[in-house]
Amino acid sequence: MAGELRKSITRTILPLVLGLGVAAWLILRDIKAETLRGLTLDWHTVGFLALALIFVVGRDFGLAWRFHTIAWPDLTWKRAIRTDIMCAFTSAITPSVVGGSALAIFYLNREGISLGRATTLTLTTLFLDELFFVVFCPIIMLIVPTGELFGNALDSQGWFFNSVQAVFWLVYAGIVIWTAILFFSIIAKPELASSILYSISKWRLMRKFSHKITHMADNMVATSKWVKGRGIKWWLNVFGATVLSWFSRYFVVNAIFWALVPNSSGLLIFCRQFVVWVVLMVSPTPGGSGISEWLFANYYGDLIGDVGMAAVLALVWRALSYYIYLIAGCALLPGYFRKQK
Repeated sequence: MAGELRKSITRTILPLVLGLGVAAWLILRDIKAETLRGLTLDWHTVGFLALALIFVVGRDFGLAWRFHTIAWPDLTWKRAIRTDIMCAFTSAITPSVVGGSALAIFYLNREGISLGRATTLTLTTLFLDELFFVVFCPIIMLIVPTGELFGNALDSQGWFFNSVQAVFWLVYAGIVIWTAILFFSIIAKPELASSILYSISKWRLMRKFSHKITHMADNMVATSKWVKGRGIKWWLNVFGATVLSWFSRYFVVNAIFWALVPNSSGLLIFCRQFVVWVVLMVSPTPGGSGISEWLFANYYGDLIGDVGMAAVLALVWRALSYYIYLIAGCALLPGYFRKQK
């Protein structure tokens, strides 16, 4: 237990240092005295910042609701909330490309769910998250013109907006492919997918990983049998919880804008969050530390018109979407490896 605790604390230090380093850089580079003097702390500002906190709760309620539903009756609301916070904490201290949420298998198992079932449930949640992006991307594109969504590619920062657009489409293509693989493997043709994996495990180059590959094949078949037994009401519940969680995450930024830059386009702010989170899926830094702050300040800068204010919003956003989970995870960590109740 002590070893796991020390390891987690050590992993927390790197993203914390990265995030604080970029925060200090943004403050020194962009935030001037006149920017701070222009901020007003009135009831309007406080009210919308409080609304941002409500959306943070909405994000966690959605994920806890999903964990509670898919693991019923073995996961109480208390354990579902604890699992959600620990998954968020792990995502904050691991690179996005690694996928901290994959450790949901470990956390579900820690909460008393068998390892095989925990793997099944995690594959299901992974499919739901990917499906959310596949479904809503075309809708976002229909609502907001591409030129507005990806910024002005003709201005002095055209290289930045072009890069964001290129990364977005590359990552989204990967999401579509991965979602198709998951759909094929756990819903459409699980037996065929399992046979392919078993064949791959026999290749000479794959013998070292044969046990893991065959284990994955078995898990996919088990997941398929389990999800096919769920009714339409269950699917509406878990996908509804997924949508609630992601929409709440996006509306955190809307509330921050309403508090500090109230004249901005709420629809465009919301839709750009879709792009931000897709791009951050390939962040090589733990929890997107450093990259998130820089991306937000530059990507939303053209809507604000003030680099200093953009930096302020970036820091407030990261406090509510990132540091809050570092703090919550560190608070839970000391007692987490004791016997759960």
